[in-house]
Amino acid sequence: MHLDALVTWLFVGLAAGGLAGFLIRPGGYGWRTDLLLGLGGSLVGTVIFHAHALTPETGWLGMALVAFAGAASVIVGQRWWHTHA
Repeated sequence: MHLDALVTWLFVGLAAGGLAGFLIRPGGYGWRTDLLLGLGGSLVGTVIFHAHALTPETGWLGMALVAFAGAASVIVGQRWWHTHA
């Protein structure tokens, strides 16, 4: 993984976690957990993206979108689990 890809998924994961914590108030375990879930989700999204060999020419914006989608899906899943468990 290149340094720019690492910085991208770190930044986007933190941003997605912070945004989800701000927009989706009910449920969850606090802003720290949202940030960690955002980081984890962006990493998972990036790894899945790499596993499907879709990375050679995606660029910064493509990686940011993939990291955001992974982070958002993990946070939404956590919110759902928290309210239905």
